[in-house]
Amino acid sequence: MPDNAPKWDLLHSNQENETSLVTGFVLLGFPSLSRLFHLLLCSLLSTCYAFTLMGNLCIMSAVLWDSRLSRLPMYILLGNFSGLEICYVTTTMPRMLSDLASPQPSVISFQGCFLQFYFFFSMGTTESFLLAAMALDRYLAISHPLRYPILMSPRFCFTLAACCWVSGFLWFLVPIVLISQLHFCGSNVLDHFICDPGPLLASSCSPAHRIELAFYSLSSIAIFGPFLFIVGSYAAVLRAVMKLSSTARRKKAFSTCTSHLAVVSLFYGSIMVTYVVPEASGGSNKVVTLFYSVVTPLLNPLIYSLRNKEMKDALKRTILGGR
Repeated sequence: MPDNAPKWDLLHSNQENETSLVTGFVLLGFPSLSRLFHLLLCSLLSTCYAFTLMGNLCIMSAVLWDSRLSRLPMYILLGNFSGLEICYVTTTMPRMLSDLASPQPSVISFQGCFLQFYFFFSMGTTESFLLAAMALDRYLAISHPLRYPILMSPRFCFTLAACCWVSGFLWFLVPIVLISQLHFCGSNVLDHFICDPGPLLASSCSPAHRIELAFYSLSSIAIFGPFLFIVGSYAAVLRAVMKLSSTARRKKAFSTCTSHLAVVSLFYGSIMVTYVVPEASGGSNKVVTLFYSVVTPLLNPLIYSLRNKEMKDALKRTILGGR
């Protein structure tokens, strides 16, 4: 692409002797797609982004303004989850839409790239921890119904949510700072639409085996730790439900878990492929990343609202002003 040569040459200038003077990276995005498909994808993702914001804002509003839901632990966590989804998708989507609308590959500054890298992974980690907290809530509600109001008080629930946010934002802080201090003397062209660790580490000329190992080890812990906790929680829930004598009570108990299980399947199913076994996704890495960073936040409000009568009633009261 000769039209882009000056922009790329600018990024490579002064790097032969001073490899630390990197001013930015070129995000290729989807180079195999034609200009028309770029614009079509931009329109589609813009629509997804608008619906994602609208859906999650509706859930947040319902939780905040409904006096009953705002005191229930399940909905306190759900409100936090919806707020997180808004932040999560906004970390990458505006930039991606701008890049798709642009006729040339996008250049992102060095600082901007690593800020996006940090916030994207911090929010993804926070989401993993919040999903585990929501599984804990379902376990206590079904397995210990009499003690549930005491064990899962609103105060404890807010503390639990705060711990998820704080630990999520601290989890990758050190590895990302260490990666940002590497020398990038290779190609500054990243074959991705976001600042992803794979292309970033590949463009570094500094030995980074230990940092890479630490990063993917932390990724595995942040994914598999909460995931195994969720599996264990639902195994205990299943055991408790099977002890119920009434079929109606069993059905009600299962119905409170199906939405969360659907979201867990969407989130962990795609993210494990990308960051735990990155080779497994091969050339489809961008598609998988697009799925869990765009499609999953879009589907989450639908999953939680369509299968939850309390949430549907609260949304009607919030949006329509009904009683």
